[in-house]
Amino acid sequence: MKKSLIVIFTAIVLDAVGIGLIFPILPSLLKEVTQADNVVPYIGTMTALYAVMQFLFAPVLGALSDRLGRRPVLLISLAGAAVNYLFLAFAPNLWMLFAGRAIAGLTSANMSVATAYITDITPEDRRARRFGLFNAMFGIGFIIGPVLGGVAGDHSLRLPFVAAAVLNGCNLALAYFVLPESRRPSRGKFDLAALNPLRPLHWAFSVKSALPIVFLFLIFSATGEAYGTCWALWGSETFHWNGFWIGLSLGAFGVCQALAQALLPGPAVRVFGERGAILAGVAGVCLALTVMAFATEGWMIFAIMPVFALGGIGVPALQSLATRQVDESQQGQFQGVLASAVSLASIISPLAFSSIYFAVREQWPGAIWLSVVAVHLLGGLLVLRLTKPVAASVAS
Repeated sequence: MKKSLIVIFTAIVLDAVGIGLIFPILPSLLKEVTQADNVVPYIGTMTALYAVMQFLFAPVLGALSDRLGRRPVLLISLAGAAVNYLFLAFAPNLWMLFAGRAIAGLTSANMSVATAYITDITPEDRRARRFGLFNAMFGIGFIIGPVLGGVAGDHSLRLPFVAAAVLNGCNLALAYFVLPESRRPSRGKFDLAALNPLRPLHWAFSVKSALPIVFLFLIFSATGEAYGTCWALWGSETFHWNGFWIGLSLGAFGVCQALAQALLPGPAVRVFGERGAILAGVAGVCLALTVMAFATEGWMIFAIMPVFALGGIGVPALQSLATRQVDESQQGQFQGVLASAVSLASIISPLAFSSIYFAVREQWPGAIWLSVVAVHLLGGLLVLRLTKPVAASVAS
């Protein structure tokens, strides 16, 4: 494996560990800071703030990575993540927590730039497998992060955030000293209009073949936000899980997800094609979420994890499909647009799912997962409409 891929994958693992550390204890931190019993609205609002900043600036940073190179933009995003966790670690009041999330959202280009980096150095016929490994590395980080966060958080609510800041600092140092540039920076005159957050979105809507892919990223990203928003609260209220069990459940999902995405995307795409692999993933997730909605014992969630993780085989197929929508000179810009679609979902979805959960938590907390199934099925219907082959590249 190329040295640059090893560095990118290591950076993604460390990034996921840093993110996963905070999931099990964020509700408790917000309760400590706000002195409120119901922190669901704060979680939803904080997640939405992060997403608004990402929605505005991810396309800009993606376009800048086409212009300046992937490496400097990735370094900026990693530095922003480290600052965010320091804010969370020492914030005495609510506005500092929100300020930290805003900074992280502003600089959160690491995933889209890393995706563009892999696209730069990978032939088309190998992208689904490498994107599978990419997502598997993120899953490995979630094996480690939530478990460490749950255990550390049971001792001190601030400790996981300090650990996340240190990990992101290590991630930054690794990228600075080891990661080579994958794309030669442009030498032409810099166009200040590229800093307009809406310009890349306008460009994306002019590429007609890319629109269904953008909407699929929007839909499937909306479902992913439900887990970060509701999982800890649902686990606590349905099964009376503490931080350790919440972290362990997320870690178990990470194990299954990592194995599925490391081993299955390549064979799945060869057998079913990219469209079929995405549909198979939708089917697996919907089955698992339905079981989770009706589960009465915590062990049932661990038992369904392998089926749940099968949903991950469709993600690399969708990512591979996305890279063929534009030519190589626009990959960073397009990945930024896709990150912006993810961010738009992150603006709407946490507020929507937190509101749904607040409405059903007294009678049936598990009903939240049926609402996620409904959104997945909407995405599946859109995939079914992708009946024509996609062009290899589209000019801007």
